[in-house]
Amino acid sequence: MPTSSTPLQKLGFLTIGTFDGDDPGPGMEALLAEIELGEQLGLDSAWLRHRHLQHGVSSPVAVMAAASQRTSRIELGTAVTPLAWENPLRLAEDLATVDVLSGGRVNPGVSVGQPMHWDDVRAALYPDTADAEDFGYERVLRLVRHLRGDPASSFSGVRGIEVFSDRVQPHSPGLHERVWYGASSLASARWAGEQGLNLLTSSVVKADGPGSFAELQRAHVETFRAHHPLGDAARVSQGLVVIPTDTATPAQREKYAAYAASRLPRTASPQGPARLLFAPDVVGTSEQIAEQLYAHPAFQLVTEVAFALPFSFEHDDYVQILTDMATRLGPALGWQPG
Repeated sequence: MPTSSTPLQKLGFLTIGTFDGDDPGPGMEALLAEIELGEQLGLDSAWLRHRHLQHGVSSPVAVMAAASQRTSRIELGTAVTPLAWENPLRLAEDLATVDVLSGGRVNPGVSVGQPMHWDDVRAALYPDTADAEDFGYERVLRLVRHLRGDPASSFSGVRGIEVFSDRVQPHSPGLHERVWYGASSLASARWAGEQGLNLLTSSVVKADGPGSFAELQRAHVETFRAHHPLGDAARVSQGLVVIPTDTATPAQREKYAAYAASRLPRTASPQGPARLLFAPDVVGTSEQIAEQLYAHPAFQLVTEVAFALPFSFEHDDYVQILTDMATRLGPALGWQPG
């Protein structure tokens, strides 16, 4: 069994919450059941990946609100919300509301950049202001300022019988310190560190230097911490696709192996104009996975993970994976359930 001098402190999972476009209810109910299961298993966090105009979670904040009323301990996050689709002031109100409802368990993960399929959605998303919108880092800073409680209005006081605040209401102290940035490049990792944010790393990086996926991801973590006020204490969460098979049926193991094999070719070299480099999916027994992770240059620097669930599996598969993750893989990494 592999060993490490630094046990894993936080173990969570990431999902997109797929559903049938003609009957979305059962898929959404299954997603909430999986979050409940994560809490029952002692997992530390459940993260939702944004999927606009797809058969996945388009409104993580709404799902987190529902999950907050069916759980009491597990942290709830977004990984990530593309801020190009959001008004930071309105998003701050929603996030603060759910944070209060959940008892301070929300972890907003965000990213910037032009919306995907911009030419196809710009007329619906920003019919009058598309050319004036700023999709850069300032959008993140606006969100942080609103969550922190900086003035959002030049007026506060009483008008008639109504009382107005100059900051986002409800105000949830500490929420702004739980903002995570989803960085895929060395430059964005450095910027996130300079701003004092937390860092989300995923199974995709931009090949902006030499080396393997793992080596590039490690460089991102090192750069982030080198420019963060907290240095090596700055929080980083790693998100790889990890599929433990300890209690899987033979049919499940075959499906998991085929899934990983079908995605392996894209990991051989950078893909597309953005030169995106994908990490291989990690499939095997918990002991085998732990051995691979302890040898992973980026994993060696983190004490928090949010392993991504495969996108196209069934609810029973997710139950098996989450159960093995919490009862087999977590302990193999030195983790203890919450």
